[in-house]
Amino acid sequence: MPDTQAKETQREWLSLVTARVRDTYIRKPFYVDGALDLVSVCRLLQPQGLTHALVRDGDRLGIFTTTDLRDALLRPEPPGQLAVREVARFGLVDIHPDAELFEALWLMVRHRVHRLLVRDGDQVIGLLGQLDLVSFVANHSHIVALQIDEAANIDDLKAAAERIDSMVGLLHDGGIKVERIARLVGELNARLFSRLWTLLAPADLVANSCLVVMGSEGRSEQILKTDQDNALLLRDGFDCPELEDIAGRFNAALTELGYPPCPGEIMLTNPLWRQPLAGFKDTLRDWVYGHDPEGPMNLAIFIDSHAVAGDARLLDEARDYLDRILVGSDSFLARFASAIDLFDDHPSWWQRLTSRRDEKPIDLKKLGTFPIVHGVRAMALQQHLRVNGTAPRLRALVERGQVDADLARDVLDALHYLMALKLTHQLRQKQAGQQAGNLVRASELGTLERDPLHDALGIVRRFRSVLQHRFKLDAL
Repeated sequence: MPDTQAKETQREWLSLVTARVRDTYIRKPFYVDGALDLVSVCRLLQPQGLTHALVRDGDRLGIFTTTDLRDALLRPEPPGQLAVREVARFGLVDIHPDAELFEALWLMVRHRVHRLLVRDGDQVIGLLGQLDLVSFVANHSHIVALQIDEAANIDDLKAAAERIDSMVGLLHDGGIKVERIARLVGELNARLFSRLWTLLAPADLVANSCLVVMGSEGRSEQILKTDQDNALLLRDGFDCPELEDIAGRFNAALTELGYPPCPGEIMLTNPLWRQPLAGFKDTLRDWVYGHDPEGPMNLAIFIDSHAVAGDARLLDEARDYLDRILVGSDSFLARFASAIDLFDDHPSWWQRLTSRRDEKPIDLKKLGTFPIVHGVRAMALQQHLRVNGTAPRLRALVERGQVDADLARDVLDALHYLMALKLTHQLRQKQAGQQAGNLVRASELGTLERDPLHDALGIVRRFRSVLQHRFKLDAL
């Protein structure tokens, strides 16, 4: 029975992520004029059995739902005197009818909406609702994002976190590209962290702080749960006497949800990563101009920060300050970029790939993904780019003429191959009851894995040579 249930769950997820939007039930558009009052709009909706309408207001197109009606009833104006344009929501999120349903799911999670406007160029096809998306997948239990939003306690979030893990394996087995899996998992994790924070932190603390995730989580490149990397920026002058206790409960809860504590204590429980904005600016300056050997790597972790709860403007202010103090800091940037050589293994990795008798493992992170991620991060920092994620950074660098387009393509292909190989290996380890890690041995790889790995690591070495020349690392 469990095997049958697992196969059914897999079928449901794969039907969700491989179908096209046009394969679902798209509700035909029903339009009302933006000048129409709410009572008249409801009179039009009632005989149609509709709970929403598209609102035309000049060149704008918005949506009015029963939720908007509820909020409108709390306003001082009578509904009969309130134009629908005053309560409708504009700036709709749209999607092409040929887009994969996976993209629709991701957009709903990313933008926290329940409906997408299905549009082919200027032609509006209709609306895709979240309930219609779910009902399209026969017997599908429910979307993880809704489970997170409705979580009333940590146990509820734990169930959602476990579903994320199950989803990763099913999507990977179904052939979904690793970058797509990472993007969806990143959005769901961010949503989970945000919900956990609001469950534990009082409203005034949430409003006067910015909770950020960092490292691979901040770049949306973390798939299976690894070490926590999180921090909290506080508004200057705000005081929360219980902050230390709340921070401890937050990190302990994440551990309970399956996110291991960071061995380097890059978490809210560490006062270094839990500071008022002014104090954190001083820390940033010390990382750039001080003598702490950990400064560059701490900065590297922070650069990948992504705000998941609270006031994101606090993070923006910290990044603004960092950009200002980095002007003219070529020597620091070179020292920062030099971390790409921390784990140089010379050509011995090729010997390990070609000889099954050499059981010394290869670290896919240290030799593969880290030089790519950190090299691109160093170039992004040099250009004051504010985008997270290696792929968006590479695109921006190509647009600025900082990286050759062919090299960028090869580097990104290598990164995605390494991520997929690491995920495959880690899922095998988990299935065997082992701890998931980054080390692989040649004896564990088939020919169709070893040959592309050789090519990927060759691209890594070529990219490192470009970085060494760009940052003049030989002069250090």
